[in-house]
Parts: sequence; structure tokens; C-alpha cells
Amino acid sequence: MSDPPAKSVPTPSGPPLRCLESGQLLRGQCEVLIRHGDEIYRLRHTRNDKLILTK
Repeated sequence: MSDPPAKSVPTPSGPPLRCLESGQLLRGQCEVLIRHGDEIYRLRHTRNDKLILTK
């Protein structure tokens, strides 16, 4: 089973932005780690259906 392709979302100024479904990032998990440069961030999906990004 493959993930659906990312969609583009128009912006008022500049090129369209890529739009990913949260499921494409989480892939059935409640949290994932994201490396950005030398930092690691944690993206969590809460029981209240919210996303929280922490350093």
C-alpha cells in the first residue's frame, strides 16, 4: 500500500506549497522524530487529535 502523492496548495504570493497528510508522516505511529540540521524534533499526534511539535 503506497501513500497518496503530496498535493500542492496555492499561495497568495509565490509558488504553491507542498501539502502532506499527517498520516504520510506518522504512518500509523503516534509520534515521529524529525531531524532538522543538527536538531531533533518530535511530532506527536495527541488523543485530542492535535499535532504537537517539540524540540
